[in-house]
Amino acid sequence: MNYLAHVYLSGANDLIKVGNFMADSVKGSQYLNYEKELQHGILLHRHIDSYTDAHPIYRQSKHRLHEKYGHYSGVIMDILYDHFLAKNWGKYNAISLPDFSKNFYKILENNLDLLPEKTKKIVPYLVAQNWFESYASVTGIEKILLQMDYKTHHRVAMHEAVVELKNNYKEFENEFTLFFEELKESSKIKITELYEIL
Repeated sequence: MNYLAHVYLSGANDLIKVGNFMADSVKGSQYLNYEKELQHGILLHRHIDSYTDAHPIYRQSKHRLHEKYGHYSGVIMDILYDHFLAKNWGKYNAISLPDFSKNFYKILENNLDLLPEKTKKIVPYLVAQNWFESYASVTGIEKILLQMDYKTHHRVAMHEAVVELKNNYKEFENEFTLFFEELKESSKIKITELYEIL
């Protein structure tokens, strides 16, 4: 899952959201250097990633992209799944996507000093380009994939995955809907466990 899903699945706690958002920049046992709720967010992020990667529905979605995009099919699929979350946001949250996005951007700005340097560099782009809301349109997804092409030195043309998205739109959306219900439940259980053990 990509940034929007990770933050959404963090629940109501601001620091768990921040920890989840920055988790890719925190390696191994480095999470122990952070306060408890940030640790929860980092460990939740790792749980979401491992649960997602192993899930047969997600793997079915990713398989459609694997022949053309290889190793990057998972990166692309995470972004495509965020598209379906953003597009269908009203089914998952009573707070509008624009308000949810603004609230989270504000949380990040108020907690910049907690973020690893690598994550701090992302924040201005996230806010200025309003990534969360841009996920809701196919055009927005294509722009994000173009940015990923640049970041990965154009090893594969990830932006071309919008063709697969359009050609298999209903299948991808149905798979996301089924999978996300299970991921939501698993994430809730993980948050409860983290409060009990940490």
